[in-house]
Amino acid sequence: MPSHNFQINLRGIIDLLSNHLYSTPHTFLRELLQNGVDAITARLQLDAKHEGEVSIELVPGAQPTLIFEDNGIGLTEPEIHKFLATIGESSKRLANNDQPSDFIGRFGIGLLSCFVVADEIVVLTRSARDKGKVLEWKGRDDGTYTIRETGSEFAPGTRVFLRARPDAAEHFSLENVRERVMHYGGLLPVPVHLVQGGARKRLNDQPAPWRSKHASRKAEDKAMLEFGQAAFGLRFHDWIPLKSKAGGVEGVAFVLPHATSLAARQQHRVYLRNMLLTETADNLLPPWAFFVRCVVNATDLRPTASRENFYEDKSLEKARNELGGCLRDYIIELAESDKDALRRLIGIHQRSFKALAAEDDDFFKVIADLLPFETTQGLLSLGEIRAQGEIRYAPTVDQFRQIAGVAAAQGLCVVNGGYVNDTDLLERVADIYPDVTVEAVDASDVAQGFEELTSTERDKAFAFLRAADDALRAYGCRTELRRFQPTEMPALYSVSRDGEFQRDLERTREGADSLWGGILDNLSSKSAGATSAELTFNFSNPMVARLTGLRDEKRLKLAVEMLYVQALLLGHHPLRSKELNALNRGLLELVELGLEGGK
Repeated sequence: MPSHNFQINLRGIIDLLSNHLYSTPHTFLRELLQNGVDAITARLQLDAKHEGEVSIELVPGAQPTLIFEDNGIGLTEPEIHKFLATIGESSKRLANNDQPSDFIGRFGIGLLSCFVVADEIVVLTRSARDKGKVLEWKGRDDGTYTIRETGSEFAPGTRVFLRARPDAAEHFSLENVRERVMHYGGLLPVPVHLVQGGARKRLNDQPAPWRSKHASRKAEDKAMLEFGQAAFGLRFHDWIPLKSKAGGVEGVAFVLPHATSLAARQQHRVYLRNMLLTETADNLLPPWAFFVRCVVNATDLRPTASRENFYEDKSLEKARNELGGCLRDYIIELAESDKDALRRLIGIHQRSFKALAAEDDDFFKVIADLLPFETTQGLLSLGEIRAQGEIRYAPTVDQFRQIAGVAAAQGLCVVNGGYVNDTDLLERVADIYPDVTVEAVDASDVAQGFEELTSTERDKAFAFLRAADDALRAYGCRTELRRFQPTEMPALYSVSRDGEFQRDLERTREGADSLWGGILDNLSSKSAGATSAELTFNFSNPMVARLTGLRDEKRLKLAVEMLYVQALLLGHHPLRSKELNALNRGLLELVELGLEGGK
């Protein structure tokens, strides 16, 4: 059976690059820088004393031209055919498809990025290997190219000529080129010069601050924080040195001066062998490290095809763990040297610190007492909470909101365990402090501490409680009458976990089709006997006290149902259809009663 070659639509490939692989048209400058630096690296293997450099010149005009030159290894004619005209072929790839650690590029598609801004690419090159003639390669976006000898002379290396398409001229402005070249290549060890009107100016004359010598720790702090502000436009709280043997990573992390979300996209400036790789790396640091922004350089991590992130492998995983260890060590050292500073830092970034504590027992033990939690007595540290001898917590935010007012009025300290990691951390407190009792509470637990009525008061309220039980029997709820604070709350609804599950089943069943309805009915029948719900009326509330003396059964039933629905809403319990109907019916009846009273 004969075999056939794939046909490549170059314009389709260019569209793929511009709209999907590369995030910005400016990427062509990064690709040219990468090719130039790699060519110089290759030449150093021939001559270790060679002094490499890259120069960029702009020729102004309606369609400006960019001339990009390096004094690297250059190309022979066979290499031109192989590396410039074969998509996916790279001069940096070894026979086993691995990549040498001293080269930046890898995938053999970088030069194609120039077609995103130009219809034609002209390359003049002379190989340093054989001191051959100067060759011209001219490639067009229709997939054709030509090669010829020019007869001209220049030192070994490569020049790339790009004439901007009319719609891409803005990317060839002097300011744009200067800004983007410094952005991508600011840390390159190879000098990069911008040529204008015969004048040459080096763009990357400042080394990475973590590689520089500083006169004192104060001077180092100042230099690092100024670098961070220049990189991210923020005045950071502090900085942390980063180093990982795995992946050959080094750099600095900057502590954010404000809180940020767990879901916030991580924004780090990441370099690969001193060339900017990405500013949106989301897999270099552990997920809990969202309280920092970092600038790092890696030498041995694998880039993705777009060279805008790292490939997820064991080396990256090890580097991530080591970098996380640098952040963890900084926090632990701060706990030993300056607890007030750590307390302020935790106050800003408590979510991040709790996320780390949730996965690291030793770290949790170090900072446990400093972690803040929302309670019915305000924001308290875990140390302040455990000093009370017992830790009570509500497992969900809704449960906490339901009982917060009642618990606060009774002087009970209940912790809101509904936020991410909070319940897990609270339940582990007993492992660190065995003398501390930790228990989950809900509305029914709080209700057990309510004041009982006197026998005389219960006798007078007997008819009310019987009528209230009759009114709420259809909703699967019994009633009780107690005294409790705050007096403004007329009733408190409490339900067991099984009861809450039963309510959820019933609400879901109301909107399900016959198939799912049958399944839910089966689940409901199995759990129906284990449910319990109670509405506790507050005899200290003036309105409830008046209701206990009401003998109009119709109005009493209406009042009980409305107080029941109100208690459900205050407890953030979703209403079932019969409870919605009761709410609507009750509102209409109240309107009618009001109209009758106005006659």
